[in-house]
Parts: sequence; C-alpha cells; structure tokens
Amino acid sequence: MADPASYRPRTGEIPTTPGVYRFRDPHGRVIYVGKAKNLRSRLNSYFANPAGLLPKTHAMVHAASSVEWTVVGSELESLQLEYTWIKEFKPRFNVVFRDDKTYPYLAVTMGEKFPRVQVMRGERKKGTRYFGPYTAGAIRETMDTLLRVFPVRSCSAGVFKRAQASGRPCLLGYIDKCSAPCVGRVTPDEHRVLAEDFCSFMGGEAKRFISRLEKDMAAAVAELDYEKAAGLRDDIIALRKVFERNAVVLAEDTDADVFALHDDELEASVQVFHVRGGRVRGQRGWVVEKVEDATTPELIEHLLQQVYGEDSEVQGRIPREVLVPENPSNHAELTQWLGGLRGAKVDIRVPQRGDKAALMSTVRENAEQALKLHKTRRAGDITVRSLALQELQEALEIPVPLLRIECFDISHVQGTNVVASMVVVEDGLPKKADYRKFSITGAAAADDTAAMHDVLTRRFRHYLTDKAAQVPVVSGEIVNPTRSVSSGVTEASPSDGISPAPKAKFAYPPNLVVVDGGQPQVNAAARALAELGIDDVYVVGLAKRLEEVWLPDSDFPVILPRTSQGLYLLQRIRDEAHRFAITFHRQKRGKAMTVSILDGVPGLGEAKRKALVAHFGSLKKIKAASVEELTNAKGIGPALAAAVVQHLGSTAGDDETAPAVNMTTGEIIES
Repeated sequence: MADPASYRPRTGEIPTTPGVYRFRDPHGRVIYVGKAKNLRSRLNSYFANPAGLLPKTHAMVHAASSVEWTVVGSELESLQLEYTWIKEFKPRFNVVFRDDKTYPYLAVTMGEKFPRVQVMRGERKKGTRYFGPYTAGAIRETMDTLLRVFPVRSCSAGVFKRAQASGRPCLLGYIDKCSAPCVGRVTPDEHRVLAEDFCSFMGGEAKRFISRLEKDMAAAVAELDYEKAAGLRDDIIALRKVFERNAVVLAEDTDADVFALHDDELEASVQVFHVRGGRVRGQRGWVVEKVEDATTPELIEHLLQQVYGEDSEVQGRIPREVLVPENPSNHAELTQWLGGLRGAKVDIRVPQRGDKAALMSTVRENAEQALKLHKTRRAGDITVRSLALQELQEALEIPVPLLRIECFDISHVQGTNVVASMVVVEDGLPKKADYRKFSITGAAAADDTAAMHDVLTRRFRHYLTDKAAQVPVVSGEIVNPTRSVSSGVTEASPSDGISPAPKAKFAYPPNLVVVDGGQPQVNAAARALAELGIDDVYVVGLAKRLEEVWLPDSDFPVILPRTSQGLYLLQRIRDEAHRFAITFHRQKRGKAMTVSILDGVPGLGEAKRKALVAHFGSLKKIKAASVEELTNAKGIGPALAAAVVQHLGSTAGDDETAPAVNMTTGEIIES
C-alpha cells in the first residue's frame, strides 16, 4: 500500500477552478473518479489527514499511487466528464448501481428487416425497443395476448429460415398469432407497420387502438358482417385486459419515474416505478455497495447519471418528471443535462403531499424489502468467498491478498486444434469481461507443457507491453493541462509527452495464476514468468486425479482438506476454465470440419461460394464445369471463373483416388 504523502501534489500547483480528478493505482489503473467545484479544496481534503478519513476513503488513497486532474469550464461540464470517465474506466471505488436481479423486458427488434417480439434479459442491444421490466409470468401473458391483435413475428432466426425454405409457416402462423412474413403473407413494410403499432400500444397509446377497433366493429355490425365484428370484439377485450392490468395511480396525463432509496452503513437499495399515462408500467431495482463516502443527494446524482446516461434507448424514454426522495447535488446542472438528453424540459423534484408522495412511500417500502432480501441472500455468499480466499492465501503461504486470480487450461483432441482459455476471478467472483481465448500452433502445440509455456508467455508479454503503453504518471507530479477553448474541457496536450491511455486488455496482473495440471504444467508456467522477469505473480497447479495443489519446483503437492472452501474455489475456477476452453475448441474443430475445397479460391467469398453450390448442386459438377458455364452462376465473372477452374485443376490430383465425403453426415459418396 502506498503512502499518500509520496504522491501528494503541492498545494500551489492545484487550481481552484471546477474540474474532474482521477486516482490511479501502481499499475496505472483508474480506481476513483471525482468532480469538484474547487479542485484545490477537494484534493487537499484527501491528503491533509489520511488517518481521519472514513475506512473506504482511507483504503482508496492508500491503494492509489498517483492523482491527476482535468480543469473544465463549468459544473455542467464536470458532471458530463465525470460520467464519461466512470463509464469508460469503471473505477472500483466509485458507486456503481447494479440490478438487484435480472428483470425480463418485452423487446421488439426494430433494427431487423422483419422485427421480432421476444422476451429479453441482460445487456441492451442497439436498434431494439424495450418495454418493462415485468415479472416473468406477466410478460409472457402480455405478449401472448397482444400477438392476437398485433401478429408480429416472434420466432427465432432458425425457425424463420426453415419456414422460408419450406414455404410453410410455423404453428403461430396457422393460428393467426403471426402474420407469417416468412411465406409472404405480408410484405416487409406491412409487417413493420404492425411492429410499430405494437410499440405504440406498449408505449401508452392504448386508447387510440381500442377506439379504432370499436369503430371497425361498429362498421362491421352495420354491414351485417357479424363474424368480423365478433373477432374485433375479442381483440378489444384482449387489449383492454392488457391495458387495465396496471391500476391507475395518478392522473392520466402523468409521465414520471418515481425513485426511492433505503440504505445502511454499507449498502443502499434503490427502486423506481415507471409511471406512464398515470399507470405503473414497470419497476426496476438496484443495490449498490457504498465504496465511497457519499451522502443521499450524491447517491441520487450518481443514480440518475447512470440510469439515464447508459444508452440511447433509455434516453429516449426520459419522462417529464423525475421524482426523488431528496434533491440531488448539482440539481440545476443535472436538470439541464437530462433536458438535453430528452430534448425537452425535465423536472426533478421531491413530492411533498398527495398521490405522488403516497406512491413514493410505496416505492420506498419496496426498496427497504429489496435490501433485506439482498442481505439475506448475500450474507452467506460473502462470508464463504472471504473464507475461501483467506484459506487459500494461508495454505499457499502467499503474502499478498488474492484480489485477482487467473486460471489457464489447454484443450485439444489428440494434438489437433489446440486452444487455451484464461478465466479471471476478482474478489472471488468471475469477471467474464476479462476472459480470453488463445489459439496455439506450431511447436507450442506439441504437448501440454509447451502449450502452457506459450500461453503464459503471450499473456504476460501483453501485460508488459500494455504496462509500458500506459499514461506515464510520475509520483508526486500532476498532468499539466492546456485549455481547449472550443469545448471548455482541459485535456493533456501532445507537448506534455502524454498520449491518451489505450484500452489495455492485459494491463492488470493477477496475484495468483492457476494452471490446470500437475508439476510439469506448473514448472512450465513458472519458467515462462521467470523468462519475462516477472517475480511478483504466484503460480500453482491443480491436478485432476487427486485434486492436489502443486507449487513450482516442489517435489510434493499441497493437500488441502476435502471440505476446504479454498479447494472448492480452486475447483470452480478450474472447471470454469475447462468449460471456456472446450467451448472454444469445439467451435474451432467445427469450423475445421466444414472446410471446403473452394475456400482457397482467391476472390471467392462466402456468398459467391454458396451461389456456385446452389447453381450446380455439387462440387463434382463445379469441377466438371467450364469457365463459360461457371459464369452462369450469380456473381461469378470470367476472371473469377478462371480462378476457380485453375484452383480446382491444381487440387484435382490430390484427391483423385480419395472418395468424396459428405462432411455433414460422414457418408462416403460413390462416384
């Protein structure tokens, strides 16, 4: 841990203007981003009396080894820059709101040629409109009901392609819950109109569609078309069922997001009710670990930054009113920022009385219950993870905490398609964004030890390269910024000898490397680190047969008790590395098994290759075709046809005696 005095800037060097500052650890990783109206006053508060800081702030300043800042022209610019850097660097000591559970959303993939309605979870995708979140049962019932009125495609890409190829729609097409664009019952434009109507209904325009159907039903009755009128009546009942599912809680012209918060010394729980047209259309929750000493107004500011700044889909649904339990810090600047994202005025306020205050109380109760549930579920997990890391550190006699562990595994079939995986665990939890895959060829693929040596060498060579490419930060010195008149934001100039930090994928080293294997693999890994001059990373191996833990250059393994949480942790990491490696191996092997003789033709891409096969029906007929006959295929010109003939002619002698094989079934095809 660094002494804050070793990198404390001189007071006279720090400007008194608004700005954004970053603390970095010894590896150059940004661990905290903050903003201040007065940079000198704020930064001095970290160094004046470090012993008097609250525990987590104390841990942050001792984990850091340097600090730098950027001067901006106004508090609004500092708000925007702080959010941008938090999103880019994901500092470990900043407040980050994470969903307390994964909610399902009703999604419409408007970016596709034939938009699809589906239930989606997880990361949002560009070009897709989301509605919700909902409970799992309610969302599927809603979707099933609405497809009766808006028969939008809901099938997967595979089902859609099979229906196109066969010319027959799936079951939903036969029962009128899909307009069957796969077989041409509707045009792409007509299907898109259906999808847009679906989105408009879910967006709160239900009355418009119900009124239209009522008029159509009346017209059908007037024309004595009672069968059509009965169908329209059922559609109206279905829409009203969905529309009335949410009770009216506020005036019908109310569009608002109602946030409430409940916290303790360590964590905070936030809930939001999305009110559209006076009805609660969805609910969402987050639980945050209070890794920085933030007040309630500061928590609310960070919350609104992350909720509404995360992507364009959310920005497009910012309501007119944002109701919060306390006004956020930088209230005026935050209001201006949200108004810019929405393209219209946004009112952030605290409800004092009436229905909105009563709804706020309900949301607060949900936040309180969510925090209790979260603590109940997490208490055992945190205890077990801490115990496992502590047991492992003591058993292996490692002097540093095991904050980051990386595990490597080799996968192949009899020496073919050799690959390796790297999985990462931080604080006992997998960090999938840092997982990596390696292809191994040449002499390194000869055996597992050579492959392990190659992979560790490549991984840590990347680490040394990325470390050298980091922004140079000299202890006790601050980046000397220059003003940017156009934007008002200060950036480091090239004359300072500072280049923007690259997105280094390997710049953060592990405390412990785990390899899948015994003594040979461990020694190979240790040798790779020694050759690169790395002596602060510890290496162990976990052998499958007896689950023994091997150390480098040791004749005897470390035997952990069968009930040891540390052994369980190693096994979980090893199994995850094996799963990740074998998945990659299967993908690579599958591609190798589908290699075509046409793959080597220069200028012949996948689309033209498929066109050739579709036109002639088989490779045998393509081989027998002349240049003129090949040009009859779509997209094949004379030059490309000549290249195909030349390539097939040069390879003909290689397989004249070999039987033709169907690579899908393995069947030998007779000539």
